[in-house]
Amino acid sequence: MMNMRDLAGLSVCLACAAAWHSAAAETSLVLSPIVVTATRVAESSADLPTSIDVVDQATIRTGQLQVNLSESLMTVPGVSAQNRQNYAQDLQLSVRGFGARSSFGVRGVRLYSDGIPGTMPDGQGQFSQFDLGSADRIEVLRGPFSALYGNSSGGVIAIFTEDAKPGYSIAGTTEYGTFDTQRYALKTTGAEGMANYVVDASHFQTDGYRYHSEAERNNFNAKLRLDLNEASTLTLIGNAIQTPFVQDPLGLTRAQLAANPEQAGVGAIPYNTRKDLAQEQAGVVYDDKLTGNDDFTSTVYTGHRTTTQFQAIPQATQQNAPLYPGGVIDLSRNFWGIDAHLTDQRSIAGTPLQITGGLSYDDLEEARRGFLNYIGSQLGVEGAVRRNEANHVYDFDQYLQAQWDPQARWRLIAGVRNSAVEVSSHNHLPGILEPDSGVHYSAVDPVGGVTFRATSAIDVYASYGKGFETPTLNDLAYRSTDGSLPGLNLALKPAHSDNYEVGIKAGGEYLRATLAGFYIKTEDELAVLANSNGRTVDQNIGETTRHGAELGVDALLPGGFSARVAYTYIRAIVAQAYYTCVGTPCKQPATAGPLPANYLPVAAGSYLPAVPMNALYAGVTWKYAPWGFSSTLEAQSRARIYTDDRDSDAAAGYWVANVRAGFEQESAHWRFSEFASLDNLANRDYVGSVIVNESNSRFFEAAPGRTAYIMFNAALRTE
Repeated sequence: MMNMRDLAGLSVCLACAAAWHSAAAETSLVLSPIVVTATRVAESSADLPTSIDVVDQATIRTGQLQVNLSESLMTVPGVSAQNRQNYAQDLQLSVRGFGARSSFGVRGVRLYSDGIPGTMPDGQGQFSQFDLGSADRIEVLRGPFSALYGNSSGGVIAIFTEDAKPGYSIAGTTEYGTFDTQRYALKTTGAEGMANYVVDASHFQTDGYRYHSEAERNNFNAKLRLDLNEASTLTLIGNAIQTPFVQDPLGLTRAQLAANPEQAGVGAIPYNTRKDLAQEQAGVVYDDKLTGNDDFTSTVYTGHRTTTQFQAIPQATQQNAPLYPGGVIDLSRNFWGIDAHLTDQRSIAGTPLQITGGLSYDDLEEARRGFLNYIGSQLGVEGAVRRNEANHVYDFDQYLQAQWDPQARWRLIAGVRNSAVEVSSHNHLPGILEPDSGVHYSAVDPVGGVTFRATSAIDVYASYGKGFETPTLNDLAYRSTDGSLPGLNLALKPAHSDNYEVGIKAGGEYLRATLAGFYIKTEDELAVLANSNGRTVDQNIGETTRHGAELGVDALLPGGFSARVAYTYIRAIVAQAYYTCVGTPCKQPATAGPLPANYLPVAAGSYLPAVPMNALYAGVTWKYAPWGFSSTLEAQSRARIYTDDRDSDAAAGYWVANVRAGFEQESAHWRFSEFASLDNLANRDYVGSVIVNESNSRFFEAAPGRTAYIMFNAALRTE
């Protein structure tokens, strides 16, 4: 745990700033102020009573593949983003332990792209549409104030597309690497008069590290900002993603992992486990400075997403269970929403007061179908329909927040959000699924915080907030792993959390450090009861607690060096005992009577799975301007993570080191760059992620050994 020695180390770092000042001042480089939009108004992060980090454009792009969000988020304390080496599944992403148990997509964390939610009204999120090639920055908000963004907000991750520089440009990128990995991208930007646009398109493909893990992905992202007048702007945003072919290698048992970590899991080959998806979405953001004190912002968006996934459900399992919903999942989703808020800034009795009030509505229509994954003796093909239902989810929220500086050294922020989420389901296969059903969730979540400016370089803060997380459609989808209990799992309740945080932010032009401590208590946490044969049954498990500390340090050093350190300690445990199911069949247990023999106890004090107790990132970058050369050496360490609620097995902790280096050349109109990267320098064997609570103990997803990539970019600019 973070202790007095760590605090002393932070004090030493602050003292070193004076020694570095004279050497660093010989150059014009200084640390840029961090400007964020966590309170829906752009302002310095140093004065906010919350943990928030910004991943800048250089970190996102320089020497990076720009394929996975994990490349950039490893530098942020409190965030665990693990590349599963499986493009049929999203990254394993969690913030302070929220979302670690998710069996599909991102849960427990709010996602935004240029103000458009990547999280649906049920709390399920996808970030496959995040375009790193045109990103300007990524903001990561943690702690109590995440609740101001609504349902499933254990944290907030928001990506913002860059603005074009004056003139016009066109740039092309080519990347090659291990496993026949290839990426090609073309981007054009322009800014003249009232128009500012960015258009980026990319193609990615790889054979994958593991057998049966080939993937192909196409991304498109466009932003057009129109300055209508001096007071108002209109921003049009459109993006699309298509993965026409992605294989799923599935998880491995410990014996399979030891024998050959590159092999595919049981059933992956005969059933040709795979996934394809397509998503298109568009949005409009209107900003208007109504008066010298009032600003109005509204966002409207709409989109469509289709997903088809072939699973390795044994044919015998489906034949013997007439209510089993099949081995092929087919989803079609239409979604839309609106958010509008008004911000008033004025002086009250000589002190600045800022008030923001708004409302949001998000709507999701889902057509969910299930098919057999065989026809006769032919496996891995779409067979007879076994599930056909229409689901509808909407949320309607209202929020109000205020920021007041009663004195020059104090800042007070408070807010509240009222959330209402409604889920309904209509079946189209009478006799197989239950009749129409639905459920309503609601919560009023207050937050508050205070910042004290102890000196011109040190801010101290404290904050508190309540959180709210509803079951997603995927959580509600199954009541049993064998289909014996059809219909939605409407017995699930939303989780509610109390979130406390204290911290200190310090530094200046050449050194910046943040230290935060947190404690989170969650009631009715959502967890996995059973995960078998491609079906996950969820349950509420009572109380859990998370407490820990986060440290982040940025420094500019003499001689063209800079450094970044991010450390996280978190102890996430179960406070009340409960039961989980292994093997099969598993179903939502009855309210009374003895449990079957395959329901095993989870003891109070057990660690939450997939949450490392310690995680460290450390990176040093050296730039030599006369040559246009830069290089980065970085190391990442993570403690072991448990694979299931019973802590019956674990993936061992590890550390890996990566290096990347390259050159940049620039003339009046041309810019070229050539970079190479080498990951896992020591060629270590380790498990990158786990499949939580997999009932057949196929938990493990191995990470590759040493890998190499080269990247070339050429850009032409005219003014």
